[in-house]
Amino acid sequence: MLIDLHCHTKYSYDCYLEPLDLIKRAKEVNLDGICITEHYSFTLSRHIANVDQGGDFLILRGLEISTNMGHLLVYGVKDDSWNTWSKDNYLDIFGVIRNVHLQGGICVPAHPLREWNSLGDAIFNVDGFDAFETHNGSNSLDENQKAIRAAYSLKLPSIGGSDCHRIEQVGSVVTEFLNPIKTMDDMIREIRKGNCRGLYI
Repeated sequence: MLIDLHCHTKYSYDCYLEPLDLIKRAKEVNLDGICITEHYSFTLSRHIANVDQGGDFLILRGLEISTNMGHLLVYGVKDDSWNTWSKDNYLDIFGVIRNVHLQGGICVPAHPLREWNSLGDAIFNVDGFDAFETHNGSNSLDENQKAIRAAYSLKLPSIGGSDCHRIEQVGSVVTEFLNPIKTMDDMIREIRKGNCRGLYI
C-alpha cells in the first residue's frame, strides 16, 4: 500500500489546498490513502473525518507539532489533550513525546535534517522517536539522504510523505506498507514493526 503520511490543507496556516482537491489528486496518482497532518492541532482535520470517498481509499488523521527542537509528526492521538501547555508554538519536545505516548500515539521527527526548521544533529540526543521521516517531498535529495543514514544509525523505521502544500506535490513521496492498512491502529502497528519504508514515486 502507498500512503502519503504528511499532507496539509487550507486548515493549516501556510496552505491553500482544498481537502477534496487533495483527495482527488491522491487518487489520480494511484495512492491507496493519505494522512492529514495539519499544523498544531488534531482537531483542525475534523472537517475530513467523515468524508465518504467510497471504495478502499484510506483517509487518516495525524498532526504536525512545532517543538523547541523542530517539528514532530504525530499519529494515533484522538484529540488535542496531548497539548498541556495550551499554546501553539515551540512546545517542549520531551513533554510532547511523553504525552503522545501516554495516548498510545507515535512520534516521528518531520524533515529531521533539513537545513532549516528541523532537529538537526539534536536528533541523536532525543529518546522516544518511533520512526524517522527519511523521505520528505519538500526536502532536497541530500537532506533526505542524511535522514536515511540517521534512521539506519538509530535503527528506526523509515516513513515518507510529500509535505504537500500545493496540489502538484501530493503523492510525490509516500510510505510503502508491506501489509494492508485499514485503520490508524494498523498503521501504527506496522510502523512499529518496521513493515514500511519511505519511497519516491
